[in-house]
Amino acid sequence: MYGMGVLFIVMATVIALRNLYLYSTELTVGFYLDNYTSNSVTNEKFVIAMLIGGGILLYWGKFRRNVDSDNNTKW
Repeated sequence: MYGMGVLFIVMATVIALRNLYLYSTELTVGFYLDNYTSNSVTNEKFVIAMLIGGGILLYWGKFRRNVDSDNNTKW
């Protein structure tokens, strides 16, 4: 899960930088930042969700308990 968390965070960063580049060439940076706080569902809100999901996956992959019992199952 650790690798998936890193992948989510990297992809969220790529999407955020791509959107910043596309908006800053045609519109203002303020318009780009307004998409994070607007009421509508935008691509920037998915970036926030991907960062949170990636953080959860990082935490889960790094700090989860590995329990070896008699039947060799790991959690």
